[in-house]
Amino acid sequence: MEETLRQLGGLLLGSVPTIVLFLILYVAYGTLVHKPLEKVLAERRARTEGAMEKARADIAAAEARTAEYENRLREARVSVFKAQEARRQKILQTRAAATAEARAHADALVKQNKTALAADVEQSKNGLRGEAERLAGEVINSVLRQARASQQPAGGTQ
Repeated sequence: MEETLRQLGGLLLGSVPTIVLFLILYVAYGTLVHKPLEKVLAERRARTEGAMEKARADIAAAEARTAEYENRLREARVSVFKAQEARRQKILQTRAAATAEARAHADALVKQNKTALAADVEQSKNGLRGEAERLAGEVINSVLRQARASQQPAGGTQ
């Protein structure tokens, strides 16, 4: 057993430089590679998250601008519709006024023409009465002449 312990001690003594070299290599790896790599990865993660936050902020700002644009567009449409409605109402009022004026003018013309027609009718009636009286007089005179002529003897004087 002593021999085994001695061999074990020799192996242990022979592995010391390997262990020391391994520890130096581990410390050098941690210092030269691992810590700078972690630093770069942390910076990259921070930049990525920052870029994502910036993208989210940009998207939110774009959505806000889009909502504002849509709101202004909606307001513009409402104002256009109001202007069109006001113009339509004005045209309707103008048309109604023109119709009323034309109707009043037509009523005045109808009244005037009725009055003129009534005057013409009355004048024509008076003219016809006079003519009828004249014609009646002529007819009476003609009938009386014929009656006298038929009462007078055929050959002579009375």
